[in-house]
Amino acid sequence: MVFGLGKLFGGSNEPQEAPPEAAVKAAPAAPAVEQAPTTFVRRDAVFSRERRIAGHLYHLQLLDSRLGDAETPRQVQHDDLLLRSLCLSKDDDSWGNLYGFIPISSASLDNPWLERLPSENTVLLISLAPETVNGEELVQRVETLKARGLRIGVFRQPKHPAFGALVMAADFAAVNVADNPGGNIRDFSVALRSAKDVRHLIELFGANIETLDDQVLCHRCHFAFFHGPFVKLEDRWEQPKGDPHKLHLMHLLNLAQGDAEIPELSAALKQDPVLTYRILRYLNSPAIGLAREITSIDHALIVLGRLRLARWLSVLLFSVREPDFADWLLVESSLTRGRIMEILGKERFPVAESDHLFITGVFSTLDKLLRIPLAEAVEKVRLPTNIKTALLERAGPYAPLLAVAEACEAFDPQRMAETSRAANLDPKAVNQALLSATSWASDVTAHWE
Repeated sequence: MVFGLGKLFGGSNEPQEAPPEAAVKAAPAAPAVEQAPTTFVRRDAVFSRERRIAGHLYHLQLLDSRLGDAETPRQVQHDDLLLRSLCLSKDDDSWGNLYGFIPISSASLDNPWLERLPSENTVLLISLAPETVNGEELVQRVETLKARGLRIGVFRQPKHPAFGALVMAADFAAVNVADNPGGNIRDFSVALRSAKDVRHLIELFGANIETLDDQVLCHRCHFAFFHGPFVKLEDRWEQPKGDPHKLHLMHLLNLAQGDAEIPELSAALKQDPVLTYRILRYLNSPAIGLAREITSIDHALIVLGRLRLARWLSVLLFSVREPDFADWLLVESSLTRGRIMEILGKERFPVAESDHLFITGVFSTLDKLLRIPLAEAVEKVRLPTNIKTALLERAGPYAPLLAVAEACEAFDPQRMAETSRAANLDPKAVNQALLSATSWASDVTAHWE
């Protein structure tokens, strides 16, 4: 049956597939060094069929590409660094409401750090190493990991002798879309869904999707998850400049940041019943973590005060109707930047400035939200001097943390290292902030309609 599945899912003349470079790229060979390389965690958004962010694919940015043990395969060392970084940087036992997809070689399935990963919503995306040939032993190890609560995915490698056995035990089947013609993608989907030995749902994962056309093809072929550079934030935002919802929120923000009394603020908020409902819904969500339920706008203003209200109005600015891929990327980018700055600034700024740090990070994408230059966008809102200076001049006390938050989204380990050094932060602190902020942002947006 293993041979039959290998033929069914591929074809004897196909070249061996490799997992997507963006997902599992190994460091190049180099002499051994005594000190582990500097590593920063990066995550790519993974979308669902409903065009919402369903999870993140985590991998490493290596500042120093040299790996320590010349006798150990490079991919195994790379996997160890990734797992170590994730386990040591996570400050909780979950990925929030989303999946954490972790690419890993089959040669690394005995790595002890696997035992420390969160048991819920963790998905190991396995690429089959050439030395892995015993499918039965591999399936036994996979079943042990699944008993812990981990979920298993496997990259399509039809000529590998262990592929047929593993894909039947997996929860996800992944395809490197960039390296496959449309016919391969369609045939793999049909073969997987028609295989008689499949006794549970195996969801299809499209990795490294480069174009929207390829994403549409995968969607038509019943793929459940979509990863890759098929959408660019800068090119896809299409929110009208004169959106009344945004304009009203900007007006409320100015009132909250100004000298408006609570009755004036309350009256302005109550002009929009839907907005009132959404504010109360968000403020009472578990992600906010308030000790007592807020039952009215007046109550919200008393409990939160103007500054905290301004924080959550700034979050609501990024809620969108009928969001698309780029909309969710903008939402996540904004909320994650704000939360990263808040976390990293906790030990160096007074508590009273926590919301200022958060708003700085959120408003760093205000130009994309309003589709106007950032300076023009910032002038529309009353903001404290330190926030304005950080946004417009990249100067002042908040600027170093803003640079780190922005660098967390870049495929540039050198930039990560430089901004972290300038802010006097080590990689572990930055990784912790990124993972924590990602989980927090997913919890907040889980309550959005």
